Amino acid sequence: MMLTAPGAGIIILFVWLSPSYALYFHIGETEKKCFIEEIPDETMVIGKYRTQLWDKQMGSFLQTTPGLGMHVEIKDPDTKIILSRQYGSDGRFTFTSHTPGEHQICLHSNSTKMALFAGGKLRVHLDIQVGEHTNNYPEIAAKDKLTELQLRARQLLDQVEQIQKEQNYQQYREERFRMTSESTNQHVLWWSIAQTLILIFTGIWQLKHLKSFFEAKKLV
Repeated sequence: MMLTAPGAGIIILFVWLSPSYALYFHIGETEKKCFIEEIPDETMVIGKYRTQLWDKQMGSFLQTTPGLGMHVEIKDPDTKIILSRQYGSDGRFTFTSHTPGEHQICLHSNSTKMALFAGGKLRVHLDIQVGEHTNNYPEIAAKDKLTELQLRARQLLDQVEQIQKEQNYQQYREERFRMTSESTNQHVLWWSIAQTLILIFTGIWQLKHLKSFFEAKKLV
């Protein structure tokens, strides 16, 4: 699902459904793209990207964009910046979540420094891997001298650990939803009580007012 906001595009992606995904998108000269990832705590995330600049003369995207840089900014669910760094035209960024919830990943170019980009558009290929998908198992096997069976056992253990983190995160979301529901129900209850009291006091005031009116008119 895609949401738009002034000066930024926001894409919501559910990490437990797609722990690894690749996509590409286009951005303008001053445009920023933000992705919201729901990530369990203590989970590693690796992002890789490469950029292609539109060439008006050739009518296609260039394979390389020398001199072009991308700024990556990542915020945790408390809007605290956990990563803010300038990269090149191709880059790789890594971070580990310490708070479960929605993490915002934003990218924008240093296009204002490039006359070549003026009025053009940039294609950004983005590949994000979450959890055990960030592990390079061939490298781990070579480093730790693991047999094929040992490597498979390592992969299964990592998968079980990631599943446990995702289950814990689902429980965390359910707990927050329950607390929100209880708070809403409590507010509704107090509002109903307040409405009832207002009606009672209004009725009493009307009765007194009518009684005073009839007495003034000597009807009672």
